[in-house]
Parts: sequence; structure tokens; C-alpha cells
Amino acid sequence: MDYRNLGRTGLKVSPLCLGTMNFGPETSEPDSFAIMDRALEHGINFFDTANVYGRKRGEGITEQIVGRWIAQGDGRRDRIVLATKVYGLMGEGPNDRRLSAYHIRRACEASLRRLQTDHIDLYQMHHIDRETPWDEIWQAMEQLVREGKVLYVGSSNFAGWQIAQANGLAAQRHFLGLVSEQSLYNLNARTVELEVLPACRALGLAVLPWSPLAGGLLGGALQKAREGRRSSADAQARIEKNRAKLEAYEAFCAEIGERPADVAVAWLLRNPVVTSPILGPRTAEQLDGSLRALEITLTPEHLGRLDAMFPGPGGEAPEAYAW
Repeated sequence: MDYRNLGRTGLKVSPLCLGTMNFGPETSEPDSFAIMDRALEHGINFFDTANVYGRKRGEGITEQIVGRWIAQGDGRRDRIVLATKVYGLMGEGPNDRRLSAYHIRRACEASLRRLQTDHIDLYQMHHIDRETPWDEIWQAMEQLVREGKVLYVGSSNFAGWQIAQANGLAAQRHFLGLVSEQSLYNLNARTVELEVLPACRALGLAVLPWSPLAGGLLGGALQKAREGRRSSADAQARIEKNRAKLEAYEAFCAEIGERPADVAVAWLLRNPVVTSPILGPRTAEQLDGSLRALEITLTPEHLGRLDAMFPGPGGEAPEAYAW
């Protein structure tokens, strides 16, 4: 496994991150344990979760599953870089969400209990909070770092200017600030190329793409639809909307002899600012298959053809829309 630095930090993480959103709602606890065991066997040391995962408000079902896996011991906690998130609605009260110092403190303590650990390696703000000042947010995060409950802080779903603002104010406080950004990024969703990716490159943040397969659209959706594995009305509507692109894409993948899902992840990994795409396997077999993406080399000709199929925003701002 070719480990990479998490942004400008000295922390080494695997080039694939194990996403756990399916643990609980889609994947049973025993199967979730098997996936995490298999990830370690493959050398994947980066696990991502969130307090809102599990589809039961306030319960943190997915964090609980990860915590019970950690509690089995055998040094597994020390073998992983554990990331979770704060922001989402976790109760009925007015302070049970967002990024007030009050909620950050309570949410962190609750995540630590569910995860059965004494620290979170990467604590990510799941969304921007336009109502809470950065001085309050950074004061709360600094306190958690001082107490050893959090090591690094990251963001998710931030705009480029928000990343720049956050880290500028963190620097004024002599605080490390954001070290990673988790963004929606895949062949079919490239808006972050305008300003988020350039901001992360300039400020030393790792980019952790979520939904690298566009919710399954880039995972061989046409073939699965023919086999009845993408039969829901929503899935069919998305396929029809993107049919022309998908036909070209799946034909291209067949031509080069690779699975569409692997090509989609390999396309992300070829970007130097991308550190670890976040995979969301429902089975250990799906995780096994995803390792192929690390071995695929896309040539300039391949990349040009993919750009023609899935045009991005035209490059970085402002050149993408101005001289």
C-alpha cells in the first residue's frame, strides 16, 4: 500500500478510505465487522464515519458498530486513522446540531462513547455553519485538541472561500486549522475543480472525495439495470438522464478491459490533490474488488476521452469562465 500524507500533515493514510455509511442501514453488524477486518488485511488504515450515519436520529448507529469492532481489541484502534463528523441533527433540542461550542463539545463526547475510544484522529465539520463565528468554532476545537480528544480537524462540503477564511483565522490563533476537505467529487460532479480543489492545493488540505461512483451511476449502472439490479424508479430516472454519457463510458471501460467502478476511482486518484476517495462497500467482496483501482494507469489519451464524456467546469476559476 502506497500511503500518502494527509494534506500538509505528517500523518500517513491509505489511498483508499473505508466509508462506513452503509453499516447498519444496508450492511449487518457481522458483515460490517468482516469489511473492517478485510480493510486492515489490505492495508487500508483510514476509516471514515459520522455521528448521523445509521438513519436513527441521535443514536449514531454506525459509530456504535465501529465502536464495537474497535472494542474487540487486538490493537486494531492503533492500526487505524479514525475520522468522524459533527454538525448534523442529533436530538430534538435547539442546540442538538450545527457548530456552536456547546454542540461541538457534547457531540464529541458522545462520539467518543459510541466509538469506544479516547480520541478521534480526524474530526470533520460535516457542513458550514453560517450562524456560528469562527472564533467560537476554533476555540471549541482547540480545547478538544488540548485535551487530546481530537488530533486533526477537517471540513466537509465547504466552499473554497470558506476553507480560506477558516484557515486564515486559524493561523491568527496559531492553530493548525483544517487539514482536509471531504467533497462531492466524481467524473459526473466536477464543480469543485473551480475553486475548492485549488484552495485545498494552495493551503495544504487533503481532498477526500465522497460518492466517487456518483451513487452507483459510474459503477456499471447500465449493465446492472439490464440485470435488474438498478430497478428503482429513482435509479432508472438518473440512468435515463445520463444514458448517452453512460453508454460511452461503459463502452470505453470495456475497451480498456476495466470495470467502470475501478476506472472512476482511478480517475480521482490520478489527481495530485486527491488523497483518498471514500469507498462505501456493502460487502467484503465489493471492498476486495475496489483494490484494482490502485493498479490502473490512465494515459493522457484516456483522460482526454473521459473529459469529452464528462466535461468539467472548464478548469479552475477564473480562467474557466474569464480570460
